Amino acid sequence: MSIPLLDLKAQYLTIKDDIDQAIQRVLDSSKFVLGPEMRAFEEEMAAYCGVKEAVAVGNGTDALLLALRGFDVGPGDEVITTPFTFFASAETIAALGATPVFVDIDPVTLNMDLDQLESKITPRTKAIIPVHIFGQMVDVERVMEIAARHDLKVLEDSAQAIGANYRGRKAASIGHAGTFSFFPTKNLGAYGDAGMIVTDDEALAAHLRMLRFHGCQTKYYHDEIGYNSRMDELQAAILRVKFKHIDEWNAARREKAQIYNELLAGLPLTLPGIDPEGTPVFHLYVLRTEKREELMAALKEQGIGTAIYYPVPLHLQRAFRDLGYNEGDLPVAEKACSQAMALPCFPELTLEQQKEIVSVIKKVLK
Repeated sequence: MSIPLLDLKAQYLTIKDDIDQAIQRVLDSSKFVLGPEMRAFEEEMAAYCGVKEAVAVGNGTDALLLALRGFDVGPGDEVITTPFTFFASAETIAALGATPVFVDIDPVTLNMDLDQLESKITPRTKAIIPVHIFGQMVDVERVMEIAARHDLKVLEDSAQAIGANYRGRKAASIGHAGTFSFFPTKNLGAYGDAGMIVTDDEALAAHLRMLRFHGCQTKYYHDEIGYNSRMDELQAAILRVKFKHIDEWNAARREKAQIYNELLAGLPLTLPGIDPEGTPVFHLYVLRTEKREELMAALKEQGIGTAIYYPVPLHLQRAFRDLGYNEGDLPVAEKACSQAMALPCFPELTLEQQKEIVSVIKKVLK
């Protein structure tokens, strides 16, 4: 039985007519950049997150970069984040000339360990980026309390967490701003690149809209150096169709995760740890095991997709070697990187497929 890590074609077939009509609608309008589909999607996302403003941009990395620019992060500043995340969370800090500072992770949730956060703050610290890894939220209210004591900005990296909530508040709605990636593999994925920044700060949103369009409010009149980072109309139209299904799809992911928890119970594995205060959306179902390579090889042999998230923690990446971190500095993140692997977990996954996946795992671990 061939089972991919994610089956985007199966998802497309469930909404094919609506997707095709949306694409045709944009082609008929011939409005491809900064058009009505993008603006409508911004309004829908702002309402969904419970914030005043949403700014659509070219991709999730640009969302982080522009938001940090909006916070006036630059050379000489430090921004605190987690080492257990995709590279962009820290890459964008360095791209602005600032210094990423890494906090080790909680061994249960794999999110930033907030007990260690305040000890990393220095006079140079400008902002904090908590990352809602694999779709489970950090306690951002606590991050905001710490930030308030030190006059810092908080940027929620919600790339993997659209629809997740913590004590009833949605991802990206608690910090000074929050960002989303709509990369095709995300819970809400475009058919290409796309991203978004959400915020309650209207002045910040106005600045971000200027930055995404070459630093101008009026065409050909440039107030500052900006970027070319605009969500195109085709992606916005596609995302609007898929957006109608996001809560249903997230609920299905939680159901698949619960089935895994039941089928894998009692095996020598560390299953995803859940913060009882939050409702995750399982962008990925990531377990940990010392037999990762053996398990992945057995699953691959049966045509079952798996992947490692993440093979190298950010503080040990070659690109950050000048920061001076050494192996052993952030031991929880390092251990997670040596053990973590993702199983297929998407709305269209069947019970039969899950049982097949678990049967292979049991054979290895028997």
